[in-house]
Amino acid sequence: MIFVNGTPVDTAAQPTIRDVLVELEIDPETAGIAVAVDAEVARRGVWPTRTLHDGAQVEIVQAVQGG
Repeated sequence: MIFVNGTPVDTAAQPTIRDVLVELEIDPETAGIAVAVDAEVARRGVWPTRTLHDGAQVEIVQAVQGG
């Protein structure tokens, strides 16, 4: 189990960041998405290969336009 924005999420064993985004129905190709794992920003280039350990704290933020 990992935690996404503080919420527990059951996932397959050691999913990648990209796997988690897809599972949450977030298109990894969308601009304006940032991901941090255990308080460290994960560059977009590592999303397909960076695996998440059990208990990982993942924060996903998405920029929105407006004011």
